[in-house]
Amino acid sequence: MNQQPSLQDWSRFVRILLLTLGIGFTVAGIIFFFAYNWDALPKLAKLSITGGLLIVTTILSLRQQFDPIIRNILLTAAAALVGVLFAVYGQIYQTGANAYDFFLAWTVFISIWVLAANFPPLWVLYLLLINTTILLYADQVANHWSDKLVFILLFLVNLVALIASTFLLKAGKAIPIWFTNLVALAAISFSTLGIINGIFGKKEFDFWLLILLATLAYATGIWYGLKQHSLFYLSIIPLSLIILITSWIFKFSDNSGGFLLASFFIIGSATITIKYLLDLQKKWAHEQHGN
Repeated sequence: MNQQPSLQDWSRFVRILLLTLGIGFTVAGIIFFFAYNWDALPKLAKLSITGGLLIVTTILSLRQQFDPIIRNILLTAAAALVGVLFAVYGQIYQTGANAYDFFLAWTVFISIWVLAANFPPLWVLYLLLINTTILLYADQVANHWSDKLVFILLFLVNLVALIASTFLLKAGKAIPIWFTNLVALAAISFSTLGIINGIFGKKEFDFWLLILLATLAYATGIWYGLKQHSLFYLSIIPLSLIILITSWIFKFSDNSGGFLLASFFIIGSATITIKYLLDLQKKWAHEQHGN
């Protein structure tokens, strides 16, 4: 059962958030520095500055004197600087590589860091790079892939990450709830977008495959949400279904009556869902206090 965060949890969250934002803005400042002064900097200076910052950040992340959280955040910054170094190198020597090659190399070269650190924000960056690589590969190389097939791949990548993190969480690993919720949101978003693409496009095999996979995932998510008393899954899955049913209504009703029907459906279904979730929350709270 979910527990409300304590004052100490909020204090720790704010401290980590501010530190992360500080390092993130520093990395962003480095990127903008190169963008603004690109023509004025010699090649050696561009590579030396980026490589030097990467080395310094990596070494600092290995210092035992620092708090483990700070070390992991520094390692995440170093992983981001790997991408900056690849981008600078590619711009200097005009390698002519496809954009997906850049993100694929970035993903491969930080894989060991991701596995060794096992730091959720670093995993978020890693999954973002994997998703971006798939999208760019489909756009630049696999042009014969349908949009729905791409959405299936993206959905499965994030679904596998969600399942793995859920099992690790049940095994006692320290995985924050926000990470599993973020991955679940990404998976459901890709399934929703893929099904919408199929609703307004051709109903081919990959569309029905995505429908089947989404149905199994949604049913499992509802079961898991009820079992674990998680309102998150019981909120985003009905939201996805509301969006999909609304898309079907727009597909088969192009006149004003269709828009009116869709409006009534959204209002009614959202009201029923919210009412059910509120009643469910009260029931769970009563059971918790009763125990």
